[in-house]
Amino acid sequence: MLAMKQADSPNTPTRRGVLRSAVAMTALLAEPLAALAAAPPGFDQWRDNFRARALTKGISDATWSRVMGRIEPDMSVFKQMRNQPEFNEQIWQYINRRVSDWRIIAGEEALKKNEALFARVEQDYGVERGTLLALWGVESAFGDPLVQQNHMRPVFPSLAALAWNEPRRRSYWETELINALRIVDRGWSTPEEMRGSWAGAMGHTQWMPEVWLNVGIDYDHDGRVSPFGKPDDALGSTARYLVNRGKYHRGEHWGYEVRAPGGASGGNRTYAAWASAGVSRADGQPFAQPNASAQMWVPVPGGPSFLLGPNFYSVRSYNPSMNYALAICHLGDRILGAPPFIQPFPGSERALTLAEVQEMQVRLTKAGFDTGGTDGRVGNDTMKAIRDYQTKMGLLPADGYGGLKVLARLRQGG
Repeated sequence: MLAMKQADSPNTPTRRGVLRSAVAMTALLAEPLAALAAAPPGFDQWRDNFRARALTKGISDATWSRVMGRIEPDMSVFKQMRNQPEFNEQIWQYINRRVSDWRIIAGEEALKKNEALFARVEQDYGVERGTLLALWGVESAFGDPLVQQNHMRPVFPSLAALAWNEPRRRSYWETELINALRIVDRGWSTPEEMRGSWAGAMGHTQWMPEVWLNVGIDYDHDGRVSPFGKPDDALGSTARYLVNRGKYHRGEHWGYEVRAPGGASGGNRTYAAWASAGVSRADGQPFAQPNASAQMWVPVPGGPSFLLGPNFYSVRSYNPSMNYALAICHLGDRILGAPPFIQPFPGSERALTLAEVQEMQVRLTKAGFDTGGTDGRVGNDTMKAIRDYQTKMGLLPADGYGGLKVLARLRQGG
């Protein structure tokens, strides 16, 4: 779903390519929104010229006037593009932060509340519920309305600013602005409802307008396609995206952590062939579909090894990052009851529990480092608070990762 993620149609930038600098936003925990600036010189002329193009593309004059008639560009998007927070995470830190205790617990609750919906999606598209739960959890904290309220901005001022004054990808942003106008023209949404990231991704599974238009489906049969409100359209459409654009294979698991004596390698083989070469599942269970194909991946020497099937790469189509895809696939497994990886990553530490994260946030806040909340979710605010604390206390590296070492130092009263 293009919006969804990362995704992308073959002829357009991937969603994640567009939102690469908004990955943290994807997690939906971005910095507070900046006030919109007054229209700068040149914008009104661009808007007037762009009107003719939009009308040629079929946008009604009424929709243009409603949305664009008095719009002012959100110039803060350019600062967002330039100044995305940089946290140089090792892969185990990246996974620990996304496969968190909070997301596992919240994912279990989301599944209970939406059991019938996930069963229907699995029947219609063959996409495992764990994968969809994990995407939902990472992209919008399972549709938490506070994320929408506190961390999303009106998308039209953002897209207008990018279409007008982002020269490297102007054609792309102009197209997405017209796509967003077309959504309003169809009556699927309103400018007021269409709030999202600075780059225009919206809703439960963060759709860009192109995905909304071309992959979205009216899965709840209410007469419109929407990534907001009930999660039906978002989750059904996300499954459709994974199948159509990600080439998801019905009935196959994404892959497995394995033990590979001697660092077995050999391209794409069936699980049966891998087993014949001495590769086994780390948990000792047999490969469920021995005739399905997979390839070996060892992210870090000395860490866990994986056999990855086509559905891992389907998830990766949603966001072209191997680490992202591994985190999604592992989070999905964990929500459904699977254990952590058996072989640890070198130098790694276990993820904090929900209670430990909350304790860390409380202690940081009391020490004068604003975490943006103490609910056990770790977003940009908490990571910045941790990095500032590490810097002040001389804890190296000051990488913004809140783990056992940071918590231990906070408990010492430092």
